[in-house]
Amino acid sequence: MKIHRLLMSSGLLAALTAAVHTFAGTAEIQGPLLHSALSSPLRLLLYACWHLVTVTLVLSAVALIRSALPTRTPASAGAARFVAWLWLFFGLVFVAVALIFSGPSGLLTLPQWVLLIPVGILGLLGTRK
Repeated sequence: MKIHRLLMSSGLLAALTAAVHTFAGTAEIQGPLLHSALSSPLRLLLYACWHLVTVTLVLSAVALIRSALPTRTPASAGAARFVAWLWLFFGLVFVAVALIFSGPSGLLTLPQWVLLIPVGILGLLGTRK
């Protein structure tokens, strides 16, 4: 067995996305969110959700990379397919929110879809039989 290049590309792009989210995004979000005028329970809920996304991004990158390795199993391939669909739909959520609330210019305001959708597409292409 050899490394599945599309899956590995998907996993590495997912790992990059997780790193950007964790190291650049947290600093950008944490201060304004925690010092906002929102009620404390709402602030903390949104902050916890931010970290739930962090965990999801990191673990899904691991799943995609693991499924690309020569030790790939049917279970890891199924997990990679599931993760790829998640990333594709996560990206489509950003596209929908941007277009509905801001029009086409919103796609630049919420650019996360630029990384999310390719991870999903590469993952789905890499899990084809």
